[in-house]
Amino acid sequence: MKIEVFDIPDEGLDIELEETPKIEGIKITKSFKAILRIEKKGAEVFVKGIVSGEVELQCSRCLKEYTMPIKTLVEVTYHPIEELSKEELVELKKDEMDVDFYREGIIDTEDIIRDQILLNIPMKPLCSEDCKGLCPICGTDLNEFKCGCVVKEIDPRMAILQSLLRRMKKNG
Repeated sequence: MKIEVFDIPDEGLDIELEETPKIEGIKITKSFKAILRIEKKGAEVFVKGIVSGEVELQCSRCLKEYTMPIKTLVEVTYHPIEELSKEELVELKKDEMDVDFYREGIIDTEDIIRDQILLNIPMKPLCSEDCKGLCPICGTDLNEFKCGCVVKEIDPRMAILQSLLRRMKKNG
């Protein structure tokens, strides 16, 4: 849904919507619902509300697909993009992290939902905190089966020294 900034009434706007934004590499299993309060003060637009839905992710340990619910609070202040100088380098301060910009007087609610999805997906998705992952030798899913592989944990910083020791023993 596209919201025309100039059409936002002085008393604000309450909207409920359901959207399924297209995000490359992310499968949305349950469309996202948003309950938003939109207010305007001059050229600034304040958006507050709740966004909830479900995405399908791949566990970074066992590689299985799993569904992750997302429910998050939204609090974003929008400014016109024209306020940014093209030559000006801007460093965001901590209190400016919830700032965004709108173009040509339009705020797209699909962008709001997309941003919230991307901000809430973990860098290393896990199907569960105690996921055992895959055996690094045979590839068995250690959550379902126990394999007989012996895994020697070698500090990668010391691996080169181990190869040197082998050569020294060989050469004698």
